[in-house]
Amino acid sequence: MELIWSHQAEHDLDGVVSYIAQNNVQAALAMDMLLVEAAESLLLFPAKGRPGLVPGTRELVAHEHYVLVYQRTEEAVIIAAVLHTSRQWPPA
Repeated sequence: MELIWSHQAEHDLDGVVSYIAQNNVQAALAMDMLLVEAAESLLLFPAKGRPGLVPGTRELVAHEHYVLVYQRTEEAVIIAAVLHTSRQWPPA
């Protein structure tokens, strides 16, 4: 099974890391590692997350403030978005 990050998810992850790094580079690196490792854990346990609010997706709470939205296929886990829990999801 393959892990694929969508362009949106890569952009979201970069934004999270950049935002945190403004105040604490070490915390930003730790959050990056935590989110990436959470995504990688889906390769072993793709049903780990809860059913998503968007049909066909699942959501993994990777941190108290961040959720990974993903889809799974026979061949891959596709990370669709990295969301801060304060954001409205799905977008209106």
